[in-house]
Amino acid sequence: MTVDYVDAGVAIDQGTLSGKTGTAPAVVSNVTYERILDARSEPQNWLTYYGAYNGQRYSPLDQINTENVKRIGPAWMFQAGTSGIIAGASTYAFEATPIVVDGVMFVSGWDGWLWALDAKTGQEIWRYKHAVPYDVSLCCGNVNRGVAVAKGKVFMVTGNAHLLALDATTGKRVWDRTYGDVRAGESATVAPLVVKNLVIVGSSGGEFGVRGHLDAFDIDTGEHSWRCYTVPKPGEPGSETWPSDGEAWARGGANCWVTGTFDPETNLLYVGTGNPAPDFDGAVREGDNLFTDSIIAVDVDAGQIRWHYQCTPHDVWDYDSISECILFESGGRKLLGHFDKNGYFFVVDRTNGELVQITPFVDRIDWGVITRDGKVTPRRYPDQEGEPVHFYPGPAGAKEWTHAAYSPKTGLFYVPVQDVGATATRRRREFKESIPYWGAGVQVDAEDMTGSVSAFDAGGEEKWRWRNELPMCASLLATGGDLVFAGEPSGEFNAIDARTGEQLWQFQCGSGHHGSPITYQVDGKQYVAVPVGWGGWIEGFLPGMLGAGHGSALVVFALPD
Repeated sequence: MTVDYVDAGVAIDQGTLSGKTGTAPAVVSNVTYERILDARSEPQNWLTYYGAYNGQRYSPLDQINTENVKRIGPAWMFQAGTSGIIAGASTYAFEATPIVVDGVMFVSGWDGWLWALDAKTGQEIWRYKHAVPYDVSLCCGNVNRGVAVAKGKVFMVTGNAHLLALDATTGKRVWDRTYGDVRAGESATVAPLVVKNLVIVGSSGGEFGVRGHLDAFDIDTGEHSWRCYTVPKPGEPGSETWPSDGEAWARGGANCWVTGTFDPETNLLYVGTGNPAPDFDGAVREGDNLFTDSIIAVDVDAGQIRWHYQCTPHDVWDYDSISECILFESGGRKLLGHFDKNGYFFVVDRTNGELVQITPFVDRIDWGVITRDGKVTPRRYPDQEGEPVHFYPGPAGAKEWTHAAYSPKTGLFYVPVQDVGATATRRRREFKESIPYWGAGVQVDAEDMTGSVSAFDAGGEEKWRWRNELPMCASLLATGGDLVFAGEPSGEFNAIDARTGEQLWQFQCGSGHHGSPITYQVDGKQYVAVPVGWGGWIEGFLPGMLGAGHGSALVVFALPD
């Protein structure tokens, strides 16, 4: 039998390469907005990036629990391959979140790959390959964080800033839209989010001096519905926080390169924005530089910012606020929790952006102080040309893009912590299109580092800490079995008691973790899947492991039959 797959939109007959038909069951045809709204009512599936619109990365599945997790082992493994040719072979990483719909898994990789797999056996059903030019400008790794599904289609972005819609049964391209200018250094790594009849994506490329934006496209036609720029032009609200002369705003950064969350009651999309450009050199962009390093609430119908909360005004440390915005309720209020790269845990009222509480979540913070009222006082930053300054946390943050989790069962947040410092030396750089607009030389500490999985309540009180010798650089998963799953840079995958922090199980996966695990169920059996493939911007968060093996496997665990 033959298998057809799509390479840059062209079907290629692979002969007897894999002996598969190349056609998946039509499980995505009835995935609607209403079904995604109620995603956690069908815990056997993982229908959207965080598992649900609320960003909690929590599944109520409890077949695997604290009592039996020590018995789980590998059920199947999918080897994705190790090409990694975009922008150099050393930068690729397996950072995706798999999506599972009624026994079919969809997972993306680097280099424009997307696979449909049998979620029970790991058998490949079809594959797609988008041709991405080798010389695309990528800041921080040849990566892709995942896909979205709805109405019979799978949606994926590409390194050269395309949004693709593929037929979920065959992998053949339905439509293709470009939403970024690769000549200017724009790219795309975000997992799309389906809301109503829209596919919403964000741009990457702040390190090249681009102006960040969110874009929405019609699911059916691919027609562009709206664009929301995250740096205001002169005369728009927030423009007073940029220099009044010149074009600093036009190359101001604030890219949205991590998937947002959504509340249907407020009709708001909550998204974190990236650093201002140039990094570190604030002298050329005096002011708070809105809406960089911010949580923004965007009206999903109009594509307009309704409120914002800026976590690091006038950022000169590379403290993107792109991390997930976790939606939860406490004390009768609709709240949002956000663990920022700057080392602080923010809780805001998600109806209006009012600060509720703020607390540090990592031990070493000396870049500045944020008081309970949200006032920011910088203390250590690269100011003088050629003068090195050491600060904590380093530019990858106390938590990078990798995601925290929240369990409504325990009422606790679980965060992967990186306790790593860095030295920055400011270097003035003139802006040139498509050339890195990086205002300092940076060296991240290769020694004196640590990490943890830490549990916090909604009031910011730390309840327990599972310590690790290395920074924790992968997303966490919380389950109804009172478990937290966490991968380590050195390859171990751990199950931790969600209430006590006790390590209950461990498996060495053969490569470091820098992606996002999920859990799902097929034919009554629970599985835990984790993409394993060390890479990306390693020099930013763990330079001592630059030479570690990449890996490129999706490893899936289950209880024995």
